[in-house]
Amino acid sequence: MRRVRLEAITWERLGDALAERLLELKPGDGSPWPRIAVDGPPAARPGDLAALVGEALRVRGRPSLAVDTGGFLRPASLRFEYGREDVEAYYSGWFDTAALCREVFEPLEPGGTGRVLPDLWDPSADRATRSAYVELPPGGVLLLHGPLLMGHWFPFDLTVHLKLSPGALRRRTPEGEQWTLPAFERYENETDPAGTADVVVRADDPRHPAWGGLPS
Repeated sequence: MRRVRLEAITWERLGDALAERLLELKPGDGSPWPRIAVDGPPAARPGDLAALVGEALRVRGRPSLAVDTGGFLRPASLRFEYGREDVEAYYSGWFDTAALCREVFEPLEPGGTGRVLPDLWDPSADRATRSAYVELPPGGVLLLHGPLLMGHWFPFDLTVHLKLSPGALRRRTPEGEQWTLPAFERYENETDPAGTADVVVRADDPRHPAWGGLPS
């Protein structure tokens, strides 16, 4: 793991800084749509940061679309095939990565349509959401947020990882979700998101984040 010197920042300034960088970001494969990961466990609330970045982009005249991986869960019959608290299933089988590639990433490839499905599955009702496709214009930014994002070979152009120490992760994870903690420990060991992400944000204290700055 590389060492990153962190400095204090507010969430609002962080959203602004990321938005400014995204205005100039050019995907390496020639796609007109930058694809950004906001990666972190649910306790770190990656969706909140994605929303801040999206709003900062909006006031700068740049469209964006935030997509929650929670809208691409597999049906309950597949997620809970080995029990409702199976760590291996949560780590590698809860999220429909094939659907994310098909409905979110493929339309944003060079020559793609830009028509993205914002969600596919409602876990509460355990049925398809039937949401309409959203057309992201060229230059629009995809902000995919959720846990365990950096272990799936998604074609991100910039990755942001919200890091929690093991103690903070345990404290901020609801009791009914504590069984997922070994999955995040495995993610740290196998993927090293803090060592490979372009931007690392330490979020142990949700009121006082710190970050390592933008990549040069």
